[in-house]
Order: sequence, then C-alpha cells, then structure tokens
Amino acid sequence: MEEVEHVEILLVEDNPLDAELTMRGLQNAKLLNRITWLKDGQEALDYVYRRDRYAHRDMVDPGLILLDLKMPRVDGLEVLAILKGDPNTKNIPVVVMTSSQEEKDVVKSYDLGANSYVVKPVNFEDLSEVARQAGMYWLAINHRARN
Repeated sequence: MEEVEHVEILLVEDNPLDAELTMRGLQNAKLLNRITWLKDGQEALDYVYRRDRYAHRDMVDPGLILLDLKMPRVDGLEVLAILKGDPNTKNIPVVVMTSSQEEKDVVKSYDLGANSYVVKPVNFEDLSEVARQAGMYWLAINHRARN
C-alpha cells in the first residue's frame, strides 16, 4: 500500500472510554496521523473555525472528523449541519460514530451531509477495530477532494 499523507483526525466524543478505544484503533492502523480529541460539539466548532482557545492553531482543516451525536452543549447533528452547510468546511469527511441505532438519526445524519454512519459496537475491542477500519478507509483508500 502506498504511504498515506499526514492529516489530522478530529475525534469529537464525550465518553472518555470510547475516545480512548477509538484513538487506540486509529493508532493501530499506523496511519501516521495526528489525532485531536474534543469532548463536545461546541469545542469542535471552536476548533474548526479557529475561535477562542483555538484561534491560533494552524490553517489546515482536519482530514477526517469522527463525530458522536449525543453530546453536551452542542450535539453532533447541529455540528454536522453547520459544517456541511458551510462552503469552507463542507468537503471535510465526517463519519458519524454513535451508539444510536435510531432510524431518524441515521436519516437526519445523511440528510445533513454525513459521509458515513457507523453504530459503535458494544464490545470495547470491536469499537477499536471499527475505528481502525474507518481511518483506513477514509485516509488510505478513499480519494478525497483537496480544499
């Protein structure tokens, strides 16, 4: 396999255990990427739009966002609507990774522009493997547009 470019993965997840397992899976994929973990939707928006404590971060957008739906302050659906509704951020791939299997959440996520919808497995080891596979697909296999 050809070498994967170095891109940032933005993990937006309020559950520390799920975040740890997801990061472990991504690191096991050996994709040579930087993983930034944010704990809620407001923090994700501040990060992407370089506001408040993220105002001075570099100007490169994340190459992939892994987004939970059920979060405090600003939920994942609202984050998705804002990012996909903005011409400057709409091409950032967003994979919804959530425990919700509700059809309304699946439909709403795709209606808002999610690139993929993944239900988090209950088994912790499986969650790590799902994250590894998602990272491999979106960063090594999928050909994405450059902004």
